[in-house]
Formats: sequence, C-alpha cells, structure tokens
Amino acid sequence: MSLNALYVDFNSYFASVEQQLVPDLRGKPVGVLAVMAETTCCIAASYEAKAFGIKTGTLVKEARKLCPDMIFVEARPAVYVTFHHKLIEIVESCTHVEKVLSIDEMVCKLTGSQQVPENALKLAVKIKRALAKQFDYIRCSIGIAPNTFLAKTASNMQKPDGCILIEQHELPQRLYGLKLRALNGIGKQMEARLNRFKITTVEQLYAANRQQLQSAWGSVEGERMYDKLRGLEPHYVKNARSSLGHSHVMPPEQRNAAGVKAVLHRLLQKACMRMRSYDLLASRISVKVKFRNQPSWGLESAISPTDNTLRLIEALEAFLQHYPQTNNEPFAVDVSFSGLVTADEVARDLFQIEPLENEKKLNKAIDTLNLKFGKNTVYFGGAHDALKDAPMRIAFNHIPDLVVEGGGDD
Repeated sequence: MSLNALYVDFNSYFASVEQQLVPDLRGKPVGVLAVMAETTCCIAASYEAKAFGIKTGTLVKEARKLCPDMIFVEARPAVYVTFHHKLIEIVESCTHVEKVLSIDEMVCKLTGSQQVPENALKLAVKIKRALAKQFDYIRCSIGIAPNTFLAKTASNMQKPDGCILIEQHELPQRLYGLKLRALNGIGKQMEARLNRFKITTVEQLYAANRQQLQSAWGSVEGERMYDKLRGLEPHYVKNARSSLGHSHVMPPEQRNAAGVKAVLHRLLQKACMRMRSYDLLASRISVKVKFRNQPSWGLESAISPTDNTLRLIEALEAFLQHYPQTNNEPFAVDVSFSGLVTADEVARDLFQIEPLENEKKLNKAIDTLNLKFGKNTVYFGGAHDALKDAPMRIAFNHIPDLVVEGGGDD
C-alpha cells in the first residue's frame, strides 16, 4: 500500500507564535493563559516550559512551583488564527492541503511520485524550509504514512521539529512500542474501557478482530480503528453541525452573580450571530456555571427552533430566575445551542409569520452593523457589563471566522 498522507503538526503552537512575535520570549518557559489570573490554567506551554513538566491544563500556581522563572502571557486568538491561515498558504505552496483538522494540524494527500518514500521525505524537508524562511520560531513535526491516522501517529513520535515515516511493510511492528494513549482516539476513559476487554497494549489492540473492537468501542468506531491500524482510510459520512456554543473562564472581577449574568448574555449574543452565519436555528438551549467549591449549576430546555437573539435572551432570563443563592465563587460559564436545524426542516407557526419577518430584519441589521463597524457596535443591554469579556476562543475543531467572531481587541 502506498504512502498517502503527510501530516503537519505545529509544535506548541500558541506559545510558538508568541515567541515568534516577541523575541524576548524565545528560549524561555512560556505559558499561554486564557485570562491573566492566578486561579486559571495554561492553555498552551512552550517546549522550554514542558521540560519542567508544565503542559496544557497545568494551574498557574502549580506552574510557578515547577518553574519559578515561568513567564505567562494572555492568549491572542485572533493573532493565532491569522498565523494559521498564513501557515496554510506556506504549506499549500509546497503541496496541496487536503484537510485542515485544527488550528495547528493539517493533512496533505500524497499523489504520484510523492508516494515514493524518498520523495515524500524531500517534500517534508521542503515544507519545513518554506516555513523557516518566513517564521524561524514556528516549527512543525511531520508524519508520513499510508493513511491520515498513522501519519498523525507518526507526527507525534518525534517532537519537536521531527519527521517520521511509516511504511506499510513496517506494520504492525512499528506501532508495538507505543502506548495505547499514543493513538488518536484513545483517551483516559477509552483506555480504561479497552483494559476491561483485556486490551492493554497496541499489540493486543492490533490482534483483536473487527467484532471485538466494535464491542470494545460500543460503536462503528471500533471497526474504523481496525482499518486505521492497517493503513486503510475509513469512510466517514459527514454529519451536519449539531451544536455550537461558547464558554468562558471568568476574570476575577466578574466572579459574582451580576458578572455571571452579563457574561452569559455576552456569550449568548456571540453564539446567536455565529449561528445565523451558518443559516441554522436552535431547538435547545443550555447554560452552565461552574463554582469553585460546589457542584456546577445548569439548566437545559427545548425551544421552538429560532435564531432570534431576543427569544433566546428570554430563555436565558428564565434560567437565571433559578440561579442558586450562594457565596461560592463562580469561575466559568457556558452557553450552548443544540438540536440545530435549517429553516427548511422546520414547520413554522402560521400565526407568527409577520413577527418572525420583523425579527429577521432586526437580527440582520444588528449583524450587518457589527460586521461593518466592529463587534459590540450594537448589542442587547444584558451584555453591557461584559463587553470586554468572553473574547474569541479557539476550540480544537473550530477555527474562528475573524469576520463573524471579531478579530480586534474588545
């Protein structure tokens, strides 16, 4: 079987971009924070910081203990998205980018002479040189293999700045030295589940048949894993977006009931604008608030499918009527829309045609003004005290649209 995939994984991406832009940070342990607060955690760490055992999720106070010289910087999502697109262009100048998988990962499909091992390795060198020519401090690890899964696995085998090639004839022995968690799709819970099925090594995983893996996963994903381990590219049916939302770690000054309300309004209005950009309607809304010393509080409710901000604000206000009376500090909030459908999938109430048309005009006017003159040009009053909160965030599988979600400072 030929080499079909070249996987590019940018190393410590957020921290590397900061080191690229700020020379004083180069060669130093850097932690990137969503918000500058002692009670938060690192969302990224430079390789110098990783050498001290600091990684994504390490609390600030713990990072300071591990590395007293640790430097913390506040995340700049819009900058990372801008660099993301520049990096795609650079890789694209060397070979076609088949699919962007996250803010710092992409896969290129190898064709023709590129599938020869020597040529595939030359292509990897070409990509690295093209990147270094423009950005000397943003490096990547490259994996080359018969399919995307194995190419990603290979990209993780030598970091930072590595290049590993796995050929078909090396399977499965080339994988036997890896731990189960080194394989994409096997996290802590999945590893525990596999262990219950007497699968504790990659060798045992490879020896299991399709039915055994289907049972272990409890879904068709087990059968896909069987194929992926053997260099095959499994078939996926692309599902429509089923949910969207925004979450935010509260800055210290907003960690109270009033701050929770304002930030939830801000998150909801951001999510509404984003949902309308996809031409979708929400049929469920949920909110969640995490507290420092008590269980999280949250509510969820079905609603008539809508993209109207005012209607969704009404649902949010109804939830907030049940917000717990507590002295415990709220530190994170979340707003999510689910059950997303298109207008064609919804049967409208005939008695609401005129109001709906007016609502659509209002929402369109708000979106148009914010796109033209900048976010927060027009907003509903509930978010007034949180306009500088809940800036753009980058989820693993969602690259923000700088136009829709705003790229400047709040």
